[in-house]
Amino acid sequence: MASSFNFVIGSAKFIFAPIERCLNCKRNFDENMKVLQKLLKELNTVKEVIELRLSAEIHGGTMQTEEVKNWLDDVQRIKTEIEIIERKAKEKKFLSRVFLGKMVEEKVVELKAFLRKGKAFLGMVKSFKYIIVGGGVAAGYAAREFDRQGLKPGQLAIISKEAVAPYERPTLSKGYLNPNPKAAARLPEFHVCVGSGGDRLLPDWYKEKGIQLILGTEIVKVNLALKTLVSAAGEIFKFQTLIIATGSTVIRLTDFQVEGADAKNMFYLRELEDADKLVESIKMKKYGKAVIIGGGYIGLEVAAAMSINDFDVTMVYPDPWCMPRLFTPTMAAFYESYYENKGIKIIKGTVSVGFNANANGEVKGVKLKDGRVLEADIVVVGVGARPLTALFKGQLEEDKGGIKTDGFFKTSMPGVYAVGDVATFPIKLYNEMRRVEHVDHARKSAKHAVKAIKANETETTIHYHRSQNLGLTGSKMERLLELSLKVGHLKKTRLLQKFQDSILQLRT
Repeated sequence: MASSFNFVIGSAKFIFAPIERCLNCKRNFDENMKVLQKLLKELNTVKEVIELRLSAEIHGGTMQTEEVKNWLDDVQRIKTEIEIIERKAKEKKFLSRVFLGKMVEEKVVELKAFLRKGKAFLGMVKSFKYIIVGGGVAAGYAAREFDRQGLKPGQLAIISKEAVAPYERPTLSKGYLNPNPKAAARLPEFHVCVGSGGDRLLPDWYKEKGIQLILGTEIVKVNLALKTLVSAAGEIFKFQTLIIATGSTVIRLTDFQVEGADAKNMFYLRELEDADKLVESIKMKKYGKAVIIGGGYIGLEVAAAMSINDFDVTMVYPDPWCMPRLFTPTMAAFYESYYENKGIKIIKGTVSVGFNANANGEVKGVKLKDGRVLEADIVVVGVGARPLTALFKGQLEEDKGGIKTDGFFKTSMPGVYAVGDVATFPIKLYNEMRRVEHVDHARKSAKHAVKAIKANETETTIHYHRSQNLGLTGSKMERLLELSLKVGHLKKTRLLQKFQDSILQLRT
């Protein structure tokens, strides 16, 4: 009897198991279809926002990326596939839902992935027609030239690691160190372009012109072939035309494992933050001893500033005279004599090989190669700079330590330009390639690069019809630009007079 009953129960389970599975499949199908419809609605919203943004960016002159295009195409494909599933589900009702269940589950997974990618586009990708990487002098002068040449709002972005709008960097070693609070230079006084007698471009100016200042943002990865920049925070920036204006970074004694070079109150001067730290230390170490390592621009200017701040100043440099790349022995002798008459001691022909520090880690002595030890409360190092080109290694041709460009600052990669300290460019006057580290070059190269970019766009869009009507063919326009650049460098001799004037002004 019991065995017969078990047989009946087992047979019933066998018969009804498929039906139960079908019922479960129907329930899962219905639940998954509800999830699918919800996800599809959300996907449509994301798609509309992306299309709206792309429309605005294209109108502003920026480029729709290939990746976003592919995403939009895939969204349309998956929407069509879901419509087919819905149609089949209605045609055969119960059994069709059973057979379509697996397909619906896969579409739910796929749709979720598409949503994540779409939201990433909205939150992380920013596209511009022009991007300037670097927020120094060259960036500010390039922005002004873009505005002069004609720029639509939203076309240009400046991405800078610093937290402030472009400023005249030479001020940091001059007026910024003035001990008189009323006379000391402070922002917004020296934003570009006051250094060349132009208008001061305050942050509001960029906003009015529709130029986006992306400050406090460090670019850590570059793919020039894909026209993509990636920030330390993971933001993605797309460009049509890129201007590399990353400038230089100071050479640090720690790079050479100099003993004690990481002591406190040792300073390098490159950015506003560096100057602020030096000013604070000057206040804390009033009437102390300062040692300046280096006999170039920074060394001479900071030595003068520290003397004005009532420090006992000693300069140390390995060369037989100061600024040997620019000064003749006679010219250098004039400045050295002037400095010594103001109480600044100069030690030539030797270098620092180490530093002593107290228990608090503060620098107290500078050890020289010739065996002498100089007392020091503050040390300022100015031994040169290196162009910031590491992000572009292997992607652009290089020459003489910089990024190789032609006479219009175009690099080996189409749509990519390099200006200022990082650019190695041809100077026909000397028939050679040169890299120039000077603020005047940063200003002029930025201006000429923008002119070249705009001239190239004109040639592409209207084939220089207007220029030909004026008798200016493409080649003539290029020669005019080249001549203008050459004239700019012929003015180099005036820099000596400007340097002397700045020193005398600081000392008065």
